[in-house]
Amino acid sequence: MKYFLIIAVAITSFNTMSAQAQDATAGETVFKRQCAICHAVVQGKNMIGPSLFGIVGRKAGTVPNFRYSAANRDSGITWDTAQLDPYLTNPKAVIPGTIMAYVGQKDAQQRADLIAYLETLK
Repeated sequence: MKYFLIIAVAITSFNTMSAQAQDATAGETVFKRQCAICHAVVQGKNMIGPSLFGIVGRKAGTVPNFRYSAANRDSGITWDTAQLDPYLTNPKAVIPGTIMAYVGQKDAQQRADLIAYLETLK
């Protein structure tokens, strides 16, 4: 019985951590505070930055009618969780020469939440 309780607590803790990593609602809040000043989430609506609608799965530097830096256009990156996480930590380290002014989000949970939100923009 003791081992069953330990396993149950471990599974519950793991599921809670996984749920936090997938919190798109919290990610929307992060987006509104840190990203919405430059980026829209509406398809085809570019602002200072390109629209982020459909960003997950899209090749970097390919939103129509947006003027990208050569560094972004030529990066060869396709945006997925594995690429977005380090980019959102420090854009200039991932794409030297990018014109994106965002200095990065150092908090791993907020980055995970933001990426979860970006994944909903389809």
